[in-house]
Amino acid sequence: MQRETIHQLNGIKICTESFGNPKDPAVLLIMGAMCSMVYWDTEFCQRLADSGRFVIRFDNRDVGRSTAYEPGTSNYSVTDLAHDAVGVLDAYQIEKAHLVGMSLGGMIAQVMAVKQPERVQTMTLIASSIFGSDHNSRNLPQIDERILAYHANAGTLDWSDEEAVAKYLAAGSALLCGPAHTFDKERVYAQVSVEIKRATNLLSMFNHALLVGEDDFEGRLAEIKAPTLVIHGSHDTVLPYEHALALVEEIPGAALLTLEGSGHEIHADDWDTIITAIFAHTK
Repeated sequence: MQRETIHQLNGIKICTESFGNPKDPAVLLIMGAMCSMVYWDTEFCQRLADSGRFVIRFDNRDVGRSTAYEPGTSNYSVTDLAHDAVGVLDAYQIEKAHLVGMSLGGMIAQVMAVKQPERVQTMTLIASSIFGSDHNSRNLPQIDERILAYHANAGTLDWSDEEAVAKYLAAGSALLCGPAHTFDKERVYAQVSVEIKRATNLLSMFNHALLVGEDDFEGRLAEIKAPTLVIHGSHDTVLPYEHALALVEEIPGAALLTLEGSGHEIHADDWDTIITAIFAHTK
Protein backbone atom coordinates (compact mmCIF):
# COMPACT_ATOMS: atom_id res chain seq x y z
CA MET A 1 0.00 0.00 0.00
CA GLN A 2 1.29 3.44 -0.97
CA ARG A 3 0.80 6.20 1.57
CA GLU A 4 -1.76 8.89 0.97
CA THR A 5 -0.58 11.45 -1.57
CA ILE A 6 -1.89 14.95 -2.27
CA HIS A 7 -2.01 15.85 -5.97
CA GLN A 8 -2.52 19.32 -7.40
CA LEU A 9 -4.91 19.02 -10.33
CA ASN A 10 -7.64 21.12 -11.94
CA GLY A 11 -6.62 23.95 -9.60
CA ILE A 12 -7.49 21.94 -6.48
CA LYS A 13 -6.02 19.28 -4.16
CA ILE A 14 -7.04 15.63 -4.44
CA CYS A 15 -5.88 13.01 -1.95
CA THR A 16 -5.21 9.49 -3.25
CA GLU A 17 -3.89 6.14 -2.08
CA SER A 18 -2.90 3.04 -4.04
CA PHE A 19 -2.62 -0.69 -3.44
CA GLY A 20 -0.75 -3.36 -5.36
CA ASN A 21 1.62 -3.44 -8.31
CA PRO A 22 1.50 -0.44 -10.71
CA LYS A 23 2.24 -2.86 -13.54
CA ASP A 24 -1.09 -4.64 -13.01
CA PRO A 25 -4.30 -3.43 -14.71
CA ALA A 26 -5.50 -0.25 -13.00
CA VAL A 27 -8.80 -0.10 -11.11
CA LEU A 28 -9.99 3.35 -10.05
CA LEU A 29 -12.41 3.26 -7.12
CA ILE A 30 -14.82 6.22 -7.07
CA MET A 31 -16.80 6.67 -3.85
CA GLY A 32 -20.31 8.05 -3.48
CA ALA A 33 -21.76 11.24 -2.04
CA MET A 34 -20.71 12.55 1.38
CA CYS A 35 -18.13 9.79 1.86
CA SER A 36 -14.35 9.89 1.58
CA MET A 37 -12.21 7.09 0.21
CA VAL A 38 -12.01 5.36 3.61
CA TYR A 39 -15.42 3.82 2.84
CA TRP A 40 -13.57 1.71 0.30
CA ASP A 41 -12.46 -0.50 3.18
CA THR A 42 -8.67 -0.94 3.32
CA GLU A 43 -9.00 -4.72 3.53
CA PHE A 44 -11.34 -4.73 0.51
CA CYS A 45 -8.83 -2.64 -1.47
CA GLN A 46 -5.93 -4.92 -0.51
CA ARG A 47 -7.85 -8.08 -1.41
CA LEU A 48 -8.79 -6.60 -4.79
CA ALA A 49 -5.13 -5.69 -5.35
CA ASP A 50 -4.08 -9.20 -4.35
CA SER A 51 -6.25 -10.55 -7.17
CA GLY A 52 -3.85 -8.87 -9.60
CA ARG A 53 -5.09 -5.31 -9.93
CA PHE A 54 -3.45 -1.94 -9.23
CA VAL A 55 -6.10 -0.28 -7.07
CA ILE A 56 -6.44 3.47 -6.52
CA ARG A 57 -8.92 5.14 -4.17
CA PHE A 58 -9.26 8.90 -3.70
CA ASP A 59 -11.19 11.63 -1.90
CA ASN A 60 -13.65 13.58 -4.04
CA ARG A 61 -13.89 17.32 -3.44
CA ASP A 62 -15.45 18.29 -0.11
CA VAL A 63 -14.57 15.03 1.65
CA GLY A 64 -11.43 13.64 3.28
CA ARG A 65 -8.21 15.50 2.65
CA SER A 66 -9.13 16.89 -0.75
CA THR A 67 -10.11 20.53 -1.31
CA ALA A 68 -13.12 21.48 0.81
CA TYR A 69 -15.36 24.48 0.25
CA GLU A 70 -17.47 26.48 2.67
CA PRO A 71 -20.36 24.28 3.88
CA GLY A 72 -23.61 25.14 2.14
CA THR A 73 -21.97 26.33 -1.09
CA SER A 74 -22.08 24.87 -4.59
CA ASN A 75 -18.79 25.21 -6.47
CA TYR A 76 -18.68 22.35 -9.02
CA SER A 77 -20.69 19.84 -11.01
CA VAL A 78 -20.61 16.06 -11.37
CA THR A 79 -18.75 16.71 -14.64
CA ASP A 80 -16.06 18.52 -12.64
CA LEU A 81 -15.79 15.49 -10.34
CA ALA A 82 -15.34 13.32 -13.43
CA HIS A 83 -12.53 15.61 -14.60
CA ASP A 84 -10.92 15.17 -11.18
CA ALA A 85 -11.05 11.38 -11.59
CA VAL A 86 -9.35 11.71 -14.98
CA GLY A 87 -6.78 13.93 -13.27
CA VAL A 88 -6.07 11.13 -10.79
CA LEU A 89 -5.34 8.79 -13.72
CA ASP A 90 -3.01 11.45 -15.15
CA ALA A 91 -1.23 11.77 -11.80
CA TYR A 92 -0.49 8.03 -11.88
CA GLN A 93 0.37 8.17 -15.61
CA ILE A 94 -2.43 5.72 -16.42
CA GLU A 95 -3.83 5.99 -19.93
CA LYS A 96 -6.85 3.75 -19.41
CA ALA A 97 -8.44 2.27 -16.29
CA HIS A 98 -11.22 0.04 -15.10
CA LEU A 99 -13.71 2.22 -13.18
CA VAL A 100 -15.57 0.97 -10.12
CA GLY A 101 -18.09 3.51 -8.86
CA MET A 102 -20.28 3.33 -5.77
CA SER A 103 -23.57 5.27 -5.85
CA LEU A 104 -22.67 8.83 -7.00
CA GLY A 105 -19.29 7.35 -7.93
CA GLY A 106 -21.06 5.24 -10.53
CA MET A 107 -22.59 8.38 -12.02
CA ILE A 108 -19.15 10.02 -12.14
CA ALA A 109 -17.93 6.92 -14.00
CA GLN A 110 -20.77 7.27 -16.52
CA VAL A 111 -19.75 10.87 -17.23
CA MET A 112 -16.17 9.72 -17.85
CA ALA A 113 -17.38 6.95 -20.16
CA VAL A 114 -19.41 9.46 -22.21
CA LYS A 115 -16.99 12.39 -22.17
CA GLN A 116 -13.61 10.62 -22.30
CA PRO A 117 -14.25 7.04 -23.43
CA GLU A 118 -10.61 6.59 -24.39
CA ARG A 119 -9.70 6.60 -20.68
CA VAL A 120 -12.21 3.89 -19.68
CA GLN A 121 -11.61 0.16 -20.17
CA THR A 122 -14.62 -1.12 -18.24
CA MET A 123 -17.18 0.16 -15.73
CA THR A 124 -18.55 -1.53 -12.63
CA LEU A 125 -21.47 0.39 -11.13
CA ILE A 126 -22.29 -0.56 -7.54
CA ALA A 127 -25.54 0.63 -5.90
CA SER A 128 -25.76 3.39 -8.50
CA SER A 129 -28.26 4.95 -10.89
CA ILE A 130 -28.60 6.72 -14.20
CA PHE A 131 -26.85 10.06 -14.45
CA GLY A 132 -29.10 12.60 -16.11
CA SER A 133 -31.65 15.24 -15.33
CA ASP A 134 -34.94 13.38 -15.67
CA HIS A 135 -35.47 10.49 -13.28
CA ASN A 136 -39.15 11.36 -13.05
CA SER A 137 -39.89 10.27 -16.62
CA ARG A 138 -38.57 6.82 -15.73
CA ASN A 139 -40.71 6.59 -12.59
CA LEU A 140 -37.74 5.43 -10.54
CA PRO A 141 -38.48 5.04 -6.82
CA GLN A 142 -36.99 7.58 -4.43
CA ILE A 143 -34.88 7.24 -1.29
CA ASP A 144 -36.63 5.72 1.74
CA GLU A 145 -38.30 8.44 3.82
CA ARG A 146 -36.82 6.95 7.01
CA ILE A 147 -33.34 7.87 5.83
CA LEU A 148 -34.36 11.45 5.06
CA ALA A 149 -36.10 11.73 8.43
CA TYR A 150 -32.99 10.51 10.24
CA HIS A 151 -30.69 13.00 8.53
CA ALA A 152 -33.12 15.84 9.13
CA ASN A 153 -31.67 15.79 12.66
CA ALA A 154 -28.20 16.75 11.44
CA GLY A 155 -28.81 20.41 12.27
CA THR A 156 -29.35 19.67 15.96
CA LEU A 157 -26.06 17.75 16.34
CA ASP A 158 -23.03 19.27 18.10
CA TRP A 159 -20.52 18.74 15.29
CA SER A 160 -17.61 19.61 17.61
CA ASP A 161 -18.38 16.49 19.67
CA GLU A 162 -16.48 13.78 17.78
CA GLU A 163 -18.02 10.90 19.70
CA ALA A 164 -21.56 12.14 19.10
CA VAL A 165 -20.80 12.68 15.41
CA ALA A 166 -19.31 9.19 15.08
CA LYS A 167 -22.41 7.65 16.65
CA TYR A 168 -24.64 9.72 14.36
CA LEU A 169 -22.78 8.70 11.19
CA ALA A 170 -22.56 5.04 12.19
CA ALA A 171 -26.27 4.89 12.99
CA GLY A 172 -26.96 6.46 9.60
CA SER A 173 -24.95 3.69 7.95
CA ALA A 174 -26.96 1.10 9.87
CA LEU A 175 -30.08 2.29 8.02
CA LEU A 176 -28.45 1.25 4.74
CA CYS A 177 -27.76 -2.36 5.78
CA GLY A 178 -29.83 -4.98 3.98
CA PRO A 179 -31.76 -7.79 5.73
CA ALA A 180 -29.31 -10.48 4.59
CA HIS A 181 -26.55 -8.98 6.72
CA THR A 182 -25.74 -8.13 10.31
CA PHE A 183 -24.65 -4.51 10.58
CA ASP A 184 -20.91 -4.49 11.35
CA LYS A 185 -21.00 -1.79 14.01
CA GLU A 186 -17.32 -2.06 14.98
CA ARG A 187 -15.99 -1.84 11.41
CA VAL A 188 -18.25 1.07 10.49
CA TYR A 189 -17.56 2.93 13.75
CA ALA A 190 -13.83 2.60 13.05
CA GLN A 191 -14.35 3.95 9.52
CA VAL A 192 -16.37 6.97 10.63
CA SER A 193 -13.83 7.72 13.35
CA VAL A 194 -11.09 7.87 10.71
CA GLU A 195 -13.43 9.91 8.48
CA ILE A 196 -13.91 12.52 11.21
CA LYS A 197 -10.22 12.83 12.07
CA ARG A 198 -8.93 13.18 8.50
CA ALA A 199 -11.58 15.52 7.10
CA THR A 200 -10.43 18.97 6.00
CA ASN A 201 -13.92 20.19 6.92
CA LEU A 202 -16.39 17.44 7.82
CA LEU A 203 -19.49 19.59 7.27
CA SER A 204 -18.39 20.27 3.67
CA MET A 205 -19.56 16.74 2.78
CA PHE A 206 -23.14 18.06 2.77
CA ASN A 207 -22.23 20.14 -0.30
CA HIS A 208 -22.60 16.92 -2.31
CA ALA A 209 -26.35 17.13 -1.64
CA LEU A 210 -26.40 20.24 -3.86
CA LEU A 211 -25.23 18.29 -6.93
CA VAL A 212 -27.92 17.80 -9.58
CA GLY A 213 -28.37 15.88 -12.82
CA GLU A 214 -27.21 17.62 -15.98
CA ASP A 215 -29.41 18.06 -19.05
CA ASP A 216 -26.66 17.42 -21.58
CA PHE A 217 -26.28 13.83 -20.33
CA GLU A 218 -29.95 12.94 -20.69
CA GLY A 219 -30.33 9.97 -23.03
CA ARG A 220 -26.59 9.58 -23.66
CA LEU A 221 -26.01 6.26 -21.91
CA ALA A 222 -26.58 4.53 -25.26
CA GLU A 223 -23.26 6.06 -26.36
CA ILE A 224 -21.27 4.13 -23.75
CA LYS A 225 -18.98 1.53 -25.33
CA ALA A 226 -17.18 0.38 -22.18
CA PRO A 227 -18.24 -3.10 -21.02
CA THR A 228 -20.43 -2.45 -17.99
CA LEU A 229 -21.30 -4.55 -14.95
CA VAL A 230 -24.08 -3.36 -12.64
CA ILE A 231 -23.93 -4.69 -9.05
CA HIS A 232 -26.91 -3.86 -6.87
CA GLY A 233 -28.53 -4.99 -3.64
CA SER A 234 -32.10 -6.21 -3.89
CA HIS A 235 -33.00 -4.19 -0.77
CA ASP A 236 -31.23 -0.89 -1.53
CA THR A 237 -33.21 1.83 0.27
CA VAL A 238 -31.28 4.80 -1.18
CA LEU A 239 -31.35 3.83 -4.87
CA PRO A 240 -33.89 0.99 -5.01
CA TYR A 241 -33.31 -2.03 -7.26
CA GLU A 242 -35.29 -0.47 -10.14
CA HIS A 243 -32.36 1.92 -10.63
CA ALA A 244 -30.14 -1.05 -11.48
CA LEU A 245 -32.69 -2.34 -13.97
CA ALA A 246 -32.79 1.10 -15.62
CA LEU A 247 -28.99 1.11 -15.98
CA VAL A 248 -28.99 -2.35 -17.56
CA GLU A 249 -31.74 -1.28 -19.94
CA GLU A 250 -30.03 1.92 -21.09
CA ILE A 251 -26.31 0.98 -21.22
CA PRO A 252 -25.66 -1.26 -24.23
CA GLY A 253 -24.68 -4.81 -23.26
CA ALA A 254 -24.63 -4.10 -19.52
CA ALA A 255 -24.69 -7.17 -17.24
CA LEU A 256 -26.41 -7.34 -13.84
CA LEU A 257 -25.23 -8.99 -10.63
CA THR A 258 -27.91 -8.92 -7.93
CA LEU A 259 -26.84 -9.10 -4.30
CA GLU A 260 -29.85 -10.74 -2.69
CA GLY A 261 -30.79 -9.13 0.60
CA SER A 262 -28.11 -6.44 0.41
CA GLY A 263 -28.78 -2.75 0.91
CA HIS A 264 -26.95 0.42 -0.11
CA GLU A 265 -23.61 -0.92 1.03
CA ILE A 266 -20.47 -2.88 0.24
CA HIS A 267 -20.88 -5.32 3.11
CA ALA A 268 -17.98 -7.59 4.07
CA ASP A 269 -20.29 -10.59 3.50
CA ASP A 270 -20.39 -9.60 -0.19
CA TRP A 271 -16.69 -8.84 -0.68
CA ASP A 272 -15.79 -12.23 -2.16
CA THR A 273 -18.69 -12.01 -4.60
CA ILE A 274 -17.89 -8.42 -5.60
CA ILE A 275 -14.12 -8.91 -5.92
CA THR A 276 -14.57 -12.10 -7.96
CA ALA A 277 -17.01 -10.28 -10.24
CA ILE A 278 -14.71 -7.26 -10.68
CA PHE A 279 -11.76 -9.52 -11.42
CA ALA A 280 -13.71 -11.45 -14.07
CA HIS A 281 -15.16 -8.26 -15.59
CA THR A 282 -11.73 -6.59 -15.83
CA LYS A 283 -9.92 -9.64 -17.21
